[in-house]
Amino acid sequence: MAFSASGQSRTEGIGPANQYYPVHDFHDDFQVYDEGAKAYVPYIVEQHADQTALSTYIDLESNRHYNLLISTQQDGYLFINAALKRKLRAGTWYVFNIDSLYNVYRQPEVFLTLYGAPGLNDKSLFIGYPKSATQKPVILRDDNLSVRPRSFSVYSNFLGLGLVFLLATHAFLFSFYHRAFLRFYSLWDLLSLRSPEESFLINRPLSSTNVLFVLNLSFVIGYLLVFIQSQNLDVFVSARLLGGQTIASIIGEFIIVSGLTFMVLMGKYLALEVIGGLYKLQDAINIHFFKVLQSSMLFFTILTLLLVMVSYNTTTIIWSESVLLFPLLVFYLVRLAFLYIVIRSLEPIKNLYLFSYLCIVELIPLIIGLRFAL
Repeated sequence: MAFSASGQSRTEGIGPANQYYPVHDFHDDFQVYDEGAKAYVPYIVEQHADQTALSTYIDLESNRHYNLLISTQQDGYLFINAALKRKLRAGTWYVFNIDSLYNVYRQPEVFLTLYGAPGLNDKSLFIGYPKSATQKPVILRDDNLSVRPRSFSVYSNFLGLGLVFLLATHAFLFSFYHRAFLRFYSLWDLLSLRSPEESFLINRPLSSTNVLFVLNLSFVIGYLLVFIQSQNLDVFVSARLLGGQTIASIIGEFIIVSGLTFMVLMGKYLALEVIGGLYKLQDAINIHFFKVLQSSMLFFTILTLLLVMVSYNTTTIIWSESVLLFPLLVFYLVRLAFLYIVIRSLEPIKNLYLFSYLCIVELIPLIIGLRFAL
């Protein structure tokens, strides 16, 4: 993905042996970290002449099929997304294929940092295009303009509107189903092994109250999946359902994902009824389903809020599938062990039967889900 050479001429070309036409010069795009502001600010010669680390965002998605060219006059280091990638030797050009970078990082842009001698003149960073062997040399002038599309994320508006929508649905349930809301979102009630079977929530799992809370959980999971997609991560919804890049298409995708999630959650209760009947666990089915809903509401609501807060307060966070799959895997395994304890305390059943039942309704769907996620 990279090779090196020496030399540069700004009148005929750039890079190794002047073999590249410059597409964009990052000379005026560099940023430095300001301790006072706790954020990255534009590089100003008068203020930041002694800075040794200069950073900038590289738009990979808009510059496919081009190359990234890097050179420093003194030895330095290259960081991508805050991770050290290689040492830069003085006077040497390093050429990176942007398509390869895009395939490796799976992000529309990366955060690049050049560390070395202080000052801006020591560092050269370009996006370039190789010259054709049959083309005549093109004389380049320093007053050329580089016109690039303004980068923006269509997801930003939806994520804000989605949070307002979720706040409204939770407020509605809290106001009109106050007693049920307090039970579903009670950690103490969740950890209680002996839930009263005559409870209005447990005894009637398909009541309108329970169905509304299941629908609200579907909205939370749908929002979480769209948020994951906005970070260019291929988890569960790797293909864009509608393929559009407008706010209307994303709202449509959110509705579809939420609807599918709602059908899966309701279908799970029917599966519990069928499989529970085979293992003669009818008395534990409703409590099992109630505990699943309780734990899922608490976990996914907290996870969504944490991810949103982290994304809005951190600009250089590195998102990856493992960052999201790890808490999900831990949650499902802990919930599986907890459900075993709950049902074991309710039913005089052999461990082998109970373990087989939980494998079918909890562990096997988890394994299948991880298979599609990865």
